[in-house]
Amino acid sequence: MSTIINGLLTGIAFGFLLQKGRVVRYDKQIGALRLLDMTIVKFFFSAILTGMVGVAVLHNMGVAKPLILPTNIGANIIGGLTFGLGWSLIGYCPGTSLGALGEGRTDAFWGMLGMLAGAALFAEAFPSVRNTILTWGREGSITLPQVFGASDWVVITIFVAGGIGLFVWLEKKGL
Repeated sequence: MSTIINGLLTGIAFGFLLQKGRVVRYDKQIGALRLLDMTIVKFFFSAILTGMVGVAVLHNMGVAKPLILPTNIGANIIGGLTFGLGWSLIGYCPGTSLGALGEGRTDAFWGMLGMLAGAALFAEAFPSVRNTILTWGREGSITLPQVFGASDWVVITIFVAGGIGLFVWLEKKGL
């Protein structure tokens, strides 16, 4: 039961931050897609960087063990393209569509129906793609530190430094 409560509280906090960061706004979504407003990029990239550091600290403390899922390059490319196409058509990604609906934006509802239809189509197609598309570029459970032959903290430091540099550059450009 505590897992459900923790999930609920985390979801509420994430939704609150999405709304306060204004990333559930349609104009911010379209601005990101048109590379004119990087609010969403900065929001999510800062979350990724924070997560990288947090998971590494918790792992080093012995509190958590990261679950490294198998890398599948073909599925990642096709999934990324499908995600991007859906995002560009409706103007919301899955998380922000729920936040937008929570704010009363009914256009997000239609996007959510589209996402559910896409999930249903994938579930129907899964037996056909399991042994074809989903095997393209199967690399096993690898991490960037393993790929580069470096420690976790070296890779994390490079990403955090690069992220800070990106944020500074975006701010200077007014994005």
